Amino acid sequence: MKYDAMLIIDMQTALIENNPYQRDIVIENIKMLMNKCRGSHIPVIHIRHDGGKGDELEKDTLGWQIYQDFMPYDNEKIIDKKFNSAFLHTDLNLHLQSLDIKNVLMCGMQTEYCFDVTCKVAYELGYHVIIAKETTTTFDNEFFSAKDLCLYYENKIWNNRYADVLDMNTILENICG
Repeated sequence: MKYDAMLIIDMQTALIENNPYQRDIVIENIKMLMNKCRGSHIPVIHIRHDGGKGDELEKDTLGWQIYQDFMPYDNEKIIDKKFNSAFLHTDLNLHLQSLDIKNVLMCGMQTEYCFDVTCKVAYELGYHVIIAKETTTTFDNEFFSAKDLCLYYENKIWNNRYADVLDMNTILENICG
């Protein structure tokens, strides 16, 4: 399987510092994928959410910054967004088209919000979406634990519908380099 680009969604300081589910595992897994993609000249694209004035992800605040473990290289594209979808009112689709991207490896936050919407929109736009297990995360809420949300979306919502959800080793083995 070929991977044409990697999208890292909303791995921002405020969210990471709030200790999402499997924080350290997700960080390490995404770092492994990111480094392997960089070493194989697969474009890494960072998505950053602006939650608006007063939000923990308010533009130009420390919380809004991409988390230190995922600092973009100078040649890596950063897409700033104000909506859950990384495609809505951004140039993400045009950027992917300009690079002739077909297969998108996705990871990041939050499983049931920005990540889910971006996954589904990417699918609707004709991209082949690939998600590595244990590379998305979220927080507990009043209805579900973060663990249940992550497992539910990986296994019941995305896999074989909107994306191929694969284990880390399979993806790492398929990245050239």
